[in-house]
Amino acid sequence: MSILTINSRDKSLQAVADKVKNGERLSIQDGLALYESNDLLTIGQLADYVNQQKNGDNVYFIQNMYINPTNVCEASCKFCGFRRDLGEEGAYTMSMDELLHYVETRFHPGVREFHIVGGHNQHMAFDYYLDTVRTLKRAYPDVAIKAYTGAEIEFFSRIAGISFRDVLEELIKAGLDTMPGGGAEILTERYREKMSPEKASTDDWLRAHRTAHELGLKTHATMLYGSIETLEERLIHMERVRQLQDETGGFLVFIPLAVQPKKVTAGVKRRTSAIDDLKTMAISRLMLDNFPHVKAYFINIGTQLTQVSLTMGTSDVHGTLIEERISHAAGALTQQALTVDELVWLIKGAGKKALERDTFYNIIKEH
Repeated sequence: MSILTINSRDKSLQAVADKVKNGERLSIQDGLALYESNDLLTIGQLADYVNQQKNGDNVYFIQNMYINPTNVCEASCKFCGFRRDLGEEGAYTMSMDELLHYVETRFHPGVREFHIVGGHNQHMAFDYYLDTVRTLKRAYPDVAIKAYTGAEIEFFSRIAGISFRDVLEELIKAGLDTMPGGGAEILTERYREKMSPEKASTDDWLRAHRTAHELGLKTHATMLYGSIETLEERLIHMERVRQLQDETGGFLVFIPLAVQPKKVTAGVKRRTSAIDDLKTMAISRLMLDNFPHVKAYFINIGTQLTQVSLTMGTSDVHGTLIEERISHAAGALTQQALTVDELVWLIKGAGKKALERDTFYNIIKEH
């Protein structure tokens, strides 16, 4: 059992540390105190204490494959370098045969999850998105289908003229097992009006996940930080997913995502700092007391920072991916995938237990 002893020169952290030690929920003001402190080691120590209570030295990963069936999108989000207009150079929409060929040429028996997100292609009917799930589930019945963000659920509802519940029920019939956490960005309307005005509102995203949870799906939650949002907006975002988790218990993990510049050649000033990344992961762990896991996403922050974060509150390093496209289209400079051996080395190098999992955090193997 981890013992919490705080010896910080930053006295503003003592009140927060007392709350953490007593198992009390942190407020937005507590979160701001953490963000405003320069004592990164104490913040990390607090987050590690909380994570130790929940997960001990266990760190999880999955063998998964990213699939992006189309990059044609009606929305023009300020942070996206992946989307294309119909007919634009580089635009694509996979047919079902192309989808199967893409997977067949990359698949291996260890893959346990297909992670499917893509553009909001308004030129395709809802049946296309159903067929994508149905086709993969028929071909790979033992692989979990993690498909379509809360923003995509709102988009499907709109183009099909049916409710969120009906959309999700049809997807579940087709073979949907869980939803990814994307499309959340920052869950405040000021942010969304500036950065993603054509996409789902805060209430839409939360309603999509609430409905999914009511239908028995476990889902994921993300936060895209590092652009125009204030620190308070980050904490409001955390509070809103925390409130929904109180209500439903349906979230598996929270994933802070560092925003990427639109071009690889963009200036480094547009990237988040290592300090901000580590603080945000640690503060996420401290604020989200009802989430079992906080994930470090190596695609956006790199493997070395991911490894450090394992001592500062995170308990998941995502997965093998095979080929990540969306963050790299926006300018990510990291690897597009990692092997099992690389993930195990990363975890064990931090002195942790490397646990290969399935989508729902059932342990497949300890490495």
